[in-house]
Amino acid sequence: MQKKFIISINGPVIEAKGDGDFAMHDMVEVGNDKIIGEVIKLNKNIATIQVYEETNGLKIGEEVIGTDAPLSITLGPGIIGNVFDGIERPLAKLQEYSGNFLVKGCNADSIDLDRKWYFIPNIHVGETASLNTILGEVKETEVITNRIMNSYDIDGEITFIAEEGYYTAKEVIAKIKTEDKEYEINMIQKWPVRKQRPYKERLTANIPLVTGQRVIDTMFPIAKGGTAMIPGGFGTGKTMLQHQIAKWSDADIIVYIGCGERGNEMTEVLEDFPKLIDPKTKRPLMERTILIANTSNMPVAAREMSIYTGITIAEYYRDMGYNVAIMADSTSRWAEALREISGRLEEMPAEEGYPSYLPSRLSQVYGRAGMIKSFNGKIGSVSMIGAVSPQGSDFSEPVTQNTKRFVHVFWGLDRDLAYSRHYPAVNWRISYSEYIERLQDWYEKNIDENFSINRLEIVKLLQEENELQEIAKVVGQDVLSDSKKLVLETCRAIRLGFLQQSAMNEIDTYVPIKKQYKMMNSILKIYQLSLKLISKGIPISRIKELGIFEEYIKLKFNIENDNLNKFDKFDTNVVEKLKVISEEYKEHM
Repeated sequence: MQKKFIISINGPVIEAKGDGDFAMHDMVEVGNDKIIGEVIKLNKNIATIQVYEETNGLKIGEEVIGTDAPLSITLGPGIIGNVFDGIERPLAKLQEYSGNFLVKGCNADSIDLDRKWYFIPNIHVGETASLNTILGEVKETEVITNRIMNSYDIDGEITFIAEEGYYTAKEVIAKIKTEDKEYEINMIQKWPVRKQRPYKERLTANIPLVTGQRVIDTMFPIAKGGTAMIPGGFGTGKTMLQHQIAKWSDADIIVYIGCGERGNEMTEVLEDFPKLIDPKTKRPLMERTILIANTSNMPVAAREMSIYTGITIAEYYRDMGYNVAIMADSTSRWAEALREISGRLEEMPAEEGYPSYLPSRLSQVYGRAGMIKSFNGKIGSVSMIGAVSPQGSDFSEPVTQNTKRFVHVFWGLDRDLAYSRHYPAVNWRISYSEYIERLQDWYEKNIDENFSINRLEIVKLLQEENELQEIAKVVGQDVLSDSKKLVLETCRAIRLGFLQQSAMNEIDTYVPIKKQYKMMNSILKIYQLSLKLISKGIPISRIKELGIFEEYIKLKFNIENDNLNKFDKFDTNVVEKLKVISEEYKEHM
């Protein structure tokens, strides 16, 4: 047993000295309460340790005991539907042990080791097994099957496989024999959180993560295995947008990480998610959700670890062939934890006090997203969506700018849009997606060959509106031609009827992509037909009197997701109304 003794305590950072042989990133138990820490620096016989609990009450001279293993988390059946803290301690069990206020050093198994799971073998004695070979399956929830994998990086022969039946997670369900040794396998894996899980091949992310949010799926899509950031100041709807994506996206599993946000925001997640029904499976949403709650009043170091914990859990299910989406709220609080630890270590600060290695840490985090082919042949993905909270909506601050370097989608939230109750408050002038070209084939094959053309037309109209609004500020809108006024009126309908979406409305909260395409089609048809009439001399005021723009804005509430034929009726009605005034114009000629 390796052992050192505390010589310095500085908040969550302590120093320990002694003959014990510690290694970088080893997990240690600190003090009489055996609180969890991780070695982050070594200087001869002095180890600097980052502690993941409060250090109040620690004393100089108390023991620091090494575990001779890196900081790892437990992976196995029973993770889904659970609520953990930043180092994967189950909060429900901790409450049983310590009440509503956590006792220092309190710990519990991450998964229930006494619960029995119905195991179905997937391999036979005599077959060869290697890393991530699927040995069998257990039904973790009604919608998720946990595929029990070989976690040893070995090639060997199966000498024993358990028969179909009930077993606890710690019971041996398989044995693998190599030339040197026979390995016993149970349902539990231990994996270092800072080490990326290996895979056979990295694949091109060319399938969209469908969120049901129009401004995302149509305008700025993210691919499965992609990376995105949601920067926005206080009150702009970052958490709301992440909740919507978590609730409605077509990811198989959601890992929601509250890394340093206020407790009331995580409370909302904890209260809402168990009540929600998944639209795909019609089962409770928690049957495919994992929550990591590490709020702003919890130890700052655990906030830094919570993202690595979440990513490691996501990679575990990715290796089984699932598409996992991670919601990190907010990476700014995570970066603040890095800044505090760096300050305690007296490191030379970079911009705004953040450590100089902030970009490399962000790169490590977002670099673990992707679509991969596992060693067992399964294809899975980890999509990473991180909220960023720049003070005063200042997007030039270091966390926003450095995150922007490593993500491929930027959903910039606008304070003015949010204050005018336009949600999601994604500013279409500054937002972008680098996945549009690689997703184009999918949209054309699965939705319509004109999908990308329509999207481009919408983008062009919004860009033109922006230019016209600048002109109108100087000379007034009245001097614009009717064709230009039509652009402004059409874009108003696009903004209110398409880009704005109500999370509180039963119909509008989630919109399938086929409906999004129909909505684009309808407004573009109105624009194109109206433009023809204006070219014949019919004033825009006469077209506006028909009320077709107002009718379009209400379509999002009036047409159900499973009744898209109503769009054809709406389009026919528009054509008839425009035809009437076209005939009126001919009569006056």
